[in-house]
Amino acid sequence: MRVLLINGSPKQNGNTFLALNEVAKSLNAENIETEIIPIGKGAIQGCIACGMCGRNGKCTFNDDLYYKLWRAVKDGIDGIVVGSPVYYGGPNGSLCALLDRVFYSLGHLLQYKPAACVVTCRRGGASAAFDRLNKYFTINNMPVVSSQYWNMAYGHTPGQVIHDEEGMQTMRTLGRNMAWLIKRLSTDEAGHPLPERPVWTNFIK
Repeated sequence: MRVLLINGSPKQNGNTFLALNEVAKSLNAENIETEIIPIGKGAIQGCIACGMCGRNGKCTFNDDLYYKLWRAVKDGIDGIVVGSPVYYGGPNGSLCALLDRVFYSLGHLLQYKPAACVVTCRRGGASAAFDRLNKYFTINNMPVVSSQYWNMAYGHTPGQVIHDEEGMQTMRTLGRNMAWLIKRLSTDEAGHPLPERPVWTNFIK
């Protein structure tokens, strides 16, 4: 069993990484493998709605970061956790540009995989960023894993987040809850619900 964690902060070892690492440690304690992939500081191409991923099975912009995530999902994961710092009340824009491409091209492989997001901030905007990231999961038939509080932790300079005791406990609880759900799903002989044929409507006359 394996969970992919995406560090959506340009600071590879900053507060978002520390929050994700706390989740990962709880997953590891439940014998679930984890991999944390940082998005780094480079420019990230956004989706241009060309539709080529529907034909080729991958984004037309096959950069190294996207390919690393594509490969991880194609190799098989049992869950995903996305982490981000809060910028102006929302997630890192570079992260969202990447997630747009990942979910558009790989959404069919992520369906019914347990998912969660975590956010870190200095003071405000965490709830809005948390809500934004969860939308990637709730549009894609993914069970959203909860914790004892919203998955947010507070810290300004790198490393401060570990002093948010409630935030760190929330991350540990999240990891245990995700492990519990993944294990239950792996023993569910019924499998996931059979989907209806999609119906597309546009709000125009």
